[in-house]
Amino acid sequence: MRHPWDRPLGSWHLAEHYPDRTAVLSCPSGEELTYAQLAGRAHQAVHALRALGAGHGDVVGMALPNDLDIVVWQLAAAEAGWRYVTLNPKAPAAEVAAIAEHAEMKALIVHAQYAGGAGAVTGVPIRISVGGHIGGFTPQEDVLRGHPGTAPPDRAAGMPLVYTSGTTGKPKGIWREMPAVAPEAMADAMKTFAHAFRFTPLEGAHLVSAGMFHGGCQGFYLAALHVGQPLVIMGTFDAEETLRLIQEHRITTGYMVPTQFARLLRLPHDVKAGYDVSSLESIVHAAAPCPPELKKRMLAWWGPVIWETYGGTEGAATIAKPHHWLAKPGTVGRPIRGRTLRILDDDGNELPPGQVGAVYLDGGGPGFSYHRDPEQTAEVFRGTAFTLGDAGYLDEDGFLFIVDRIKDMIITGGVNVYPAEVEAVLAVHPAVLDSAVVGAPDPEWGEQVRAFVQLVPGRDPSDELAAELIAYCRERLASHKCPRVVEFRPELPRTETGKLYKRLLRDELRNRAA
Repeated sequence: MRHPWDRPLGSWHLAEHYPDRTAVLSCPSGEELTYAQLAGRAHQAVHALRALGAGHGDVVGMALPNDLDIVVWQLAAAEAGWRYVTLNPKAPAAEVAAIAEHAEMKALIVHAQYAGGAGAVTGVPIRISVGGHIGGFTPQEDVLRGHPGTAPPDRAAGMPLVYTSGTTGKPKGIWREMPAVAPEAMADAMKTFAHAFRFTPLEGAHLVSAGMFHGGCQGFYLAALHVGQPLVIMGTFDAEETLRLIQEHRITTGYMVPTQFARLLRLPHDVKAGYDVSSLESIVHAAAPCPPELKKRMLAWWGPVIWETYGGTEGAATIAKPHHWLAKPGTVGRPIRGRTLRILDDDGNELPPGQVGAVYLDGGGPGFSYHRDPEQTAEVFRGTAFTLGDAGYLDEDGFLFIVDRIKDMIITGGVNVYPAEVEAVLAVHPAVLDSAVVGAPDPEWGEQVRAFVQLVPGRDPSDELAAELIAYCRERLASHKCPRVVEFRPELPRTETGKLYKRLLRDELRNRAA
């Protein structure tokens, strides 16, 4: 009997050989599509955009919400030989315009609800609006009208041009050489990625609950789609609705970020107990650090189905399988096949197990560059190895532990403090919903540890609670690691993928000091 992973897969093969199999099971627009119908929509989009002048190698930008359209346009790019940029749809116009200019976009597709942001960009030749009118944009229905849903000629694999989130500086485009392969081969190759996280071919369903513009979320929902798992797309994340969808659609796989775990765990006990989550097989989290206590509680609730991956837009690095994480809480796993990890000091010397240094990933070749930024590219590489800017260490068994972002490290009185360690302690306090720890300028110590805290609903800020949180940290951490001051905020600046914009908080503190 043929093993499921040995058969040809990918959405194009599935559309031909399993045309009536469901590809999109549920989405905000209310449509349910088969693989044949989804492929037809993508074919039509290729014909339409080519008619407007988009050619092989051109860059197509998309500022679209979680829904069907972003999938259609991604698949269109993937068979037309276009590079596609999925923009944060809530980004301001200036940021979108800067990326559009840097990427030299030929086309920009924007949903009408973002007319004041991406919809205000004028410097792109082809501009298409979705879901309503935007001045200077042609409505999608007019662009598509009259074009067939048949496979276009001269099909060629396209690929994403991903821009980093910019939480530590300006967004950077990750540039890779366009592969000279057929779209079917590129789609079929996604099964290797899916296999690594135990996405079973032609079984189950995949929940899309994070922002679909984000590269991490995309990698997993496209992997699921290409191995025959239909997508259940949430417009926006809601904790109880997530549980309802898992139960209703017997969800087996998904991708989440730690802030979603925190919100799920905050649900009342009777709500959590009222839904069946036994169908879950592989829920992968990434994008931001997950406090160990938070993950332990999710594993206790959902069982050993929580997987973790470490890496970045520049390249994947590790996988932490559930049983490995339970044996070594806090690890982000061991290297994926073909990747070597190195921990280096400031002079580039390799450090032994247990010592903290800069984490470098080595795949034996450059693999990528920062688009039109050779200086930034050279800065992150040492030979064939590159860094994502994280500090960490390897244990004796080769498991990687990330300590924090190097740029986020606080130096107080000449001693290094890693904010993630403090945030992990604060995360366990029952009054804390979210926290961000940064260094505030201090004339005596250089920097002092400062905590910004968002409280759970029902708890009010007070000097007494601030003192309680500081004391709570001092019971669990060395005194130099503990916050000197706690500031309360109604909300902390996070991306939709859960990453903290600590740069904004640091800038605020520096401006105050100045």
